[in-house]
Amino acid sequence: MSLATALRTRDVTELPGKRDEAWRWTDLRGLIRVLPAPSERFEGDVGQGPFDRLADDHHVLVNGGEARIDVAAGKKALAVLRLVSRGAGAHASRVTVNLAAGARLRLLESYESDGASLAQTTLVIMLAEGAVLERIVLAQDHEDAVSVSQADVLLAPTADFGQTVVASGSRRQRIETVVAHPGGRASVRLDGVYLLDGKRHSDHTTVVTHTGVDGVTNQLVKGVVRDQARGVFQGRIVVNEGADRTDARMGHHAQLLSDRAEVDAKPELEIYADDVSCAHGNTVGAMDEDALFYARQRGIPEAEARAMLTEAFIGQVIDRIWFEAARRVLRTWAGKRLRG
Repeated sequence: MSLATALRTRDVTELPGKRDEAWRWTDLRGLIRVLPAPSERFEGDVGQGPFDRLADDHHVLVNGGEARIDVAAGKKALAVLRLVSRGAGAHASRVTVNLAAGARLRLLESYESDGASLAQTTLVIMLAEGAVLERIVLAQDHEDAVSVSQADVLLAPTADFGQTVVASGSRRQRIETVVAHPGGRASVRLDGVYLLDGKRHSDHTTVVTHTGVDGVTNQLVKGVVRDQARGVFQGRIVVNEGADRTDARMGHHAQLLSDRAEVDAKPELEIYADDVSCAHGNTVGAMDEDALFYARQRGIPEAEARAMLTEAFIGQVIDRIWFEAARRVLRTWAGKRLRG
């Protein structure tokens, strides 16, 4: 069952729901009783995206469609990918990203909507030996939108895949990344930030499966949730038999800034090999009241002090982005959001 299948068949019983273990905190079947009509073709101006000024190569999909990004062996590229929803219809998009041996790509990806749309995005990402891809995602959907993004990442030995997802949530928002990790000195970084307020919902789900020796995975996700919002983190790292000398680290940390806010977290390690170094950590709690007190004692207004402390909390994730210009964009976006 999947949203993609439901959109193709127009059958709501194909929607995933709370009885599906991987979707129990992001119930689409209980939310969507009738599928919206297919989205209409949009011919108007979609305005400027958050990363448009950083690159000349733009791929813009409005209300669905297909795109392909190829980088030849040994070449470098910088591309913007915008997934834009206009109106209240339902649509699906498909994107293929293919890096040849030794290629390098910075992919600046954004999700943008202006109403109660229903959008499914499927990405297939393939990295050949020695290829390097940094995927930076800003998901700033409308509060009434439903948006599901599912990326399947296939790595070759010695490839390097780095990802940072920054999300503000929506009525239902799910950003899923599944990585087939071959070992062979390939490296994966899967980071994320979610800043949620109102009744917004954001689900960050990742699965990394190590199948060969000498693989590295490093993951850090941080969230801040206020009002009646809900954050979901599901991270699973699987180390198959024979994937010796795997080094895998996972961390998820969230702050609850309201008694009615909620965070559901499920970090998992499945290890079937002996000679590995794997660890995970998970914390959910309130803001550090001592730090807030000291900031207030220095004459900083409470609202500004809370914003500063939150920026410092999520800043550790944003600082891990390799591309400095994208770091600046996301710091500015986060600062504006935290200050209302």
